[in-house]
Amino acid sequence: MKSVGPDYRLTVAGRGNLGRSLARALKARLVPARNGFRVPRAGLLFLAVPDRAVGEMAARIAGMDPPLDLAVAHLSGALGLDVLAPLRPRPVGSFHPLQSFPAPRDPAAFRGITIAVDAGTPALRKRLFALARRLGARPKQVGDEQRAIYHAAAVYASNFVDVVVAEGVRLLMGMGWSEKEATRALLPLAEGAVSNIRERGPLKALTGPIRRGDAETVERHLRSLDRPGLYRMLGLVALEIAQEAGLDPAAAERTRRALTRNVAATRRRSGS
Repeated sequence: MKSVGPDYRLTVAGRGNLGRSLARALKARLVPARNGFRVPRAGLLFLAVPDRAVGEMAARIAGMDPPLDLAVAHLSGALGLDVLAPLRPRPVGSFHPLQSFPAPRDPAAFRGITIAVDAGTPALRKRLFALARRLGARPKQVGDEQRAIYHAAAVYASNFVDVVVAEGVRLLMGMGWSEKEATRALLPLAEGAVSNIRERGPLKALTGPIRRGDAETVERHLRSLDRPGLYRMLGLVALEIAQEAGLDPAAAERTRRALTRNVAATRRRSGS
């Protein structure tokens, strides 16, 4: 691991959750690192600042005329390397841990995860790959043209999971449950789904009425919901997965009709 040895200084600029977590992890892996905003004169500088501030920070650092061999990498999942253009011809890159940091986390948060890496030079790319492996993570090249799709995938797997669990909690609270009771009841389901995906993959892990083609249950759900749009939208995506997993075409068509039928009309027919 000569590329991340003691002769190579690492600096994490930013005191947010990710910046503090990365600095901790680097220090725990015996990689010399410091956390702060002072621009180093050598090594690699990580910009652990909000996306909206990365370009401004890059321009500010460039105005300080740092040495041409100082490498700078941002930690954004959505931004490409162009946001660091003011720093060229210095080596620039990106280093995005595919992990959530709602608070500063210990170094274990990096173990086993994927880190999206890109760099403007082969040497910096090699160095960032080595750093990811030193943290116990798996590096993966993600170029500028792939960034938006990559980051959208991360939003689905993280932010939107929170959204659908929050909607389930809201429904149970509408029945009189407390938020704590509802969350405690639904979390094992969410954790079980993640475990099933880990063991079987997303295609085989899907369960429930849409996977079974139970159109009548789907209709009952839609009639009971005060805002069925999210259920309908996610249900149609789930139906595509169910069909790929082998759902009978006739059952799939009945379920599709249930998901797309006018809810007001079905409520009138049922008297609800």
